[in-house]
Amino acid sequence: MIIDPAEQSFKDNHKIMIGSIVPRPIAFVSTVSSEGMPNLAPFSYFNGVCSNPPTVMFAPGRRGYDGKTKDTLNNIRATKEFVINIVSESFVEKMVKCSTDFDPHVNEFEISGLTSAPSSKVKPSLVQESKVSFECDLNQIVEIGDGTAGSGFIVIGTVVLFHIDDDVYKNGRIDLHALNPIGRLAGNSYTRITDTFESVRQIKPDK
Repeated sequence: MIIDPAEQSFKDNHKIMIGSIVPRPIAFVSTVSSEGMPNLAPFSYFNGVCSNPPTVMFAPGRRGYDGKTKDTLNNIRATKEFVINIVSESFVEKMVKCSTDFDPHVNEFEISGLTSAPSSKVKPSLVQESKVSFECDLNQIVEIGDGTAGSGFIVIGTVVLFHIDDDVYKNGRIDLHALNPIGRLAGNSYTRITDTFESVRQIKPDK
């Protein structure tokens, strides 16, 4: 089957993408508005960019039903700061409660029952339940699309501080099983990192 994305709706293209690009790590992003209102929302188009400087990106799309930008993006534009919290299975249900498009005056920490903890270098709070969090300064925002529903943005941030639970940091590395992160699939489905295997790559080609 061959499908031309220009010949179907963005919603149908979206289904293909989220069903194929799996599993996706989740950026649980905390921000604060210029008036000081906290916001907390998950995004599953998320990854690292490079390590020097440590840089991450996530992609908040425009809302599919009206094309408006989300509170997370609006807050980052205003304050130039955010925190990415890694989601472990232990609080996945509370994370899901934050995925609703609440009004800007709603505090998702209160809605979800998650705990707000102070950051050290940025104003947005950490999620205390998260075992790994990145305090970030905004690098840049790249707009993608024509501004209608289904288009979006790439938010690139520089990590200015790592927060790592002692239980998951061993010999300079993250213990995957102690972190127990979840991945996003399509619909309401998620996956655990419980079945892994190794395939050793060659560092340099033989001469």
